[in-house]
Amino acid sequence: MFVSAVSFAKKMIRDLLNVLYPPVCCGCRNLLLTGEKSICTKCRHELALTNYHLYSQTEAASKFSGRLELAFVSCFVYFSKSSIAQKLIHELKYKGQQQIGELFAYWYATDLKQVPALQKIDYVVPVPLHKRRLRERGYNQVARFAETLAQTLGATYNDQLLIRNRYRKTLTTKNKSERLGQDSGIFGLNAEADKKSGHYLLVDDVLTTGSTLTQCGQALREIPGVQISIVTMAMSI
Repeated sequence: MFVSAVSFAKKMIRDLLNVLYPPVCCGCRNLLLTGEKSICTKCRHELALTNYHLYSQTEAASKFSGRLELAFVSCFVYFSKSSIAQKLIHELKYKGQQQIGELFAYWYATDLKQVPALQKIDYVVPVPLHKRRLRERGYNQVARFAETLAQTLGATYNDQLLIRNRYRKTLTTKNKSERLGQDSGIFGLNAEADKKSGHYLLVDDVLTTGSTLTQCGQALREIPGVQISIVTMAMSI
C-alpha cells in the first residue's frame, strides 16, 4: 500500500511539472508531442545524415590517412553553422542536455550494427576532458553517447584509459594549422588503467581536423595488439 502511494505521488508530481513546464524540443523549442523525446520529429528529419557507415572511403576517413591506421571511421550527421546539428550539440555541450547524446547513439547504433568492421568491438573509449574542464562543465559531453554505444554494441565502456594531460581554452576560433600544433602531446594512457589488446572504438562529438582523435588514437596504439575504429556524433563541413 505504501509503495503504491509513493508511486502515485511521484506520478502526480511528474504530471504537474509537465503542466507547469511542458517538455520542449532541444532543437526548435516547440512543444514535444506524445511519443517524442527531447528532439521533435521535424528536427530529427532535418538532421543531415552522412551515411558514412555504408562506405570504406569517405571524407571522414581521409582526415586520418597517413596519420593513424584505423579499421573504420564514421560520423552520424553533418555539422554546419546554424544547422539543427549545431543547435543540438550546443545544447548537449553547454546546456546539460546529455540525453541528446544518448538519443544519437540509439539512432546510429541501428546502422552501426550492420557494419562488418564493427561486429566485434571490445571497448568503447570517449575522448577525455581535462580534470579542470570536467569540474567546470560537470560532465563529459561525449559520455552518454559513448556509454549507449557500448551497451548497444555489446562492448565495455572505458572512460579511465585515456587522459588529457593539459588544460586548454577552446580551439573553435583557431585555424587548422593552429589546431594541429596545439593538439600535440595533449593525450596519453592512464598509468593505472588496464591496458588490454582488442578492438577499441574511439568516440567524440564533432570531427573537424581529426587532430584530437589522431592524438588519442596514437596514445591507444601504445597498447600491443590494439585495433582502432572511430565514430563521432557529427562531422564539421
